[in-house]
Amino acid sequence: MTAENPITPLLERQGVVILDGGLAAELEARGADLDHELWSARYLQEDPDLIRRIHLDYLDAGADCVISASYQATVRGFRKQGLSDEEAVALLRRSVELACAARDDFWDRAPAGRLRPLVAASVGAYGAYLADGSEYTGRYDLDEAGLTEFHRRRFRILAASGADLLACETLPSGPEARALLRLLGESPGAWAWFSFTCRDEIHLSDGTPLAEMAAELDGARQVVAVGVNCTAPRFIPALISELRRSTRKPVVVYPNSGETYDAERKAWSDLASPPDFGQLSSVWFDRGASLVGGCCRTGPRHIRQIRSRLLGAPPAA
Repeated sequence: MTAENPITPLLERQGVVILDGGLAAELEARGADLDHELWSARYLQEDPDLIRRIHLDYLDAGADCVISASYQATVRGFRKQGLSDEEAVALLRRSVELACAARDDFWDRAPAGRLRPLVAASVGAYGAYLADGSEYTGRYDLDEAGLTEFHRRRFRILAASGADLLACETLPSGPEARALLRLLGESPGAWAWFSFTCRDEIHLSDGTPLAEMAAELDGARQVVAVGVNCTAPRFIPALISELRRSTRKPVVVYPNSGETYDAERKAWSDLASPPDFGQLSSVWFDRGASLVGGCCRTGPRHIRQIRSRLLGAPPAA
């Protein structure tokens, strides 16, 4: 990772950083079976090139930053599937290598006017490892010290992986954010954004006020942005207001499609009509968000909508 905040050049040049969209839905659309404890992370082993191609599709759609397929990838999780320690560590590193390879492929033929995209290594919530939907509740069986130990090894591997920054994402609770902030401090050359799941327009999934967490993170030099992801779009404008009054950091938002996740059925439901992310992103940007993308159930077409609305359509590759 670099000595300078990696998102600063993009923000200075174009005023906004366009993030990518969801990985799982794109995998499923291309025939992948995600009914597995590892979810999308299983394809780091079974079909890594499919993941690389999805990253590349997001870059072609206009993303300035792609997030690695390590959200549900942990050494412990891979070991549970019978892999050796060495194999598990190699797959974690592969998640970043695939995103970097896609970025490099794109950059070799990038149209004029595009800036070199970033790669963010996903540090998913403890609930992602549990695969029980608790990243949307924060009801964990570990306290802050336990969460620190759970995340420590993966955090160090990803911090040294060659990614430009870390995406500490889909965090449902204050204790988990504090655990990851402690680990970020143990990696002095690393940068990260912190994004939370929220249950309404004010609170994290566990009930902690978002403004409280934003204020805590405001003084951390290595934190490049604070925000919200995998939360319903209808809550985003008010949540941006909560963030803007509590932190001087750039605000990052990448909501899901607005559907509801059923952890027992492992399925999404309740979407009346697909949202226009271009129109929504304009509202989010006007409210003060400067890193904008999509999460679960969003795809390259949503990122094209965002890029077109905020920066003009991406030039043809």
